[in-house]
Amino acid sequence: MVDLTDLLADLADESEALEALVRPMPPADWDRPTPAPGWTIAHQIAHLAWTDHVALLAATDADAFFATVTSAPDPARMVDHGAEEFLAPPAALLDRWRAGRASLAAALAAVPPGGKLPWYGTRMSPASMATARIMETWAHGEDVADALGVRRPDTERLRHVAHLGVRTLGHSFAAHGRAVPTAPVRVDLTGPGGDTWSWGPADAADRVAGPARDFCLLVTQRRHRADLALAATGPVADEWMDVAQAFAGPPGAGRLPGTGGPADAPDSSGVPA
Repeated sequence: MVDLTDLLADLADESEALEALVRPMPPADWDRPTPAPGWTIAHQIAHLAWTDHVALLAATDADAFFATVTSAPDPARMVDHGAEEFLAPPAALLDRWRAGRASLAAALAAVPPGGKLPWYGTRMSPASMATARIMETWAHGEDVADALGVRRPDTERLRHVAHLGVRTLGHSFAAHGRAVPTAPVRVDLTGPGGDTWSWGPADAADRVAGPARDFCLLVTQRRHRADLALAATGPVADEWMDVAQAFAGPPGAGRLPGTGGPADAPDSSGVPA
């Protein structure tokens, strides 16, 4: 099990890496469209700031967290409304995001042992929340990188994204209205350093293998499976590759094959799992 302190350090590093990408941008670049329909780079950062805010409420004031849901004028657009609410000029937006994620890290570290945080349709440990924040920060960072036309270096932090992708196999099927499979799936991924990351029984008939980056792009729905070097063996593994999502909420629209662009649907990021 990964220590919460280590998770929070990796979350801080992932956030700083994304901030370092956007901090030098001229103001006009913040209005660049990203693969999420209707979302600019500013929306992506505002979304992260908003989600850190509601995660902080979940860690410190459950009633206030639930109020964000019950008071939402249109729950289906809560994520979009949150991003719009947190939009600000670049310097102010970065300050808001930076302060919010620092407050969240402190709050997660202060949760008593065994404590659980309310979340959308579930409850989460501080470690799970930190892992979800790493996943979302990386995924939305990919949207920003796509908008800028750059490729970010892969890091060992991808292991957290991949781990969440494996853990949410059952949720992925359920979110698409499909029966949750009982057959285990073996996942073998090649990490950035060339080592193999594995989950599941070694003798499982259903298997997924390929680069860790490609698996992370798939489970965060940042690329279509046809554009990734992932091999799926067995019916459960094959179906999983069509429905995989490492985030909570309804099924995401995913991306169109061949371009990395979005399908004709709202932003597929959803609310983090």
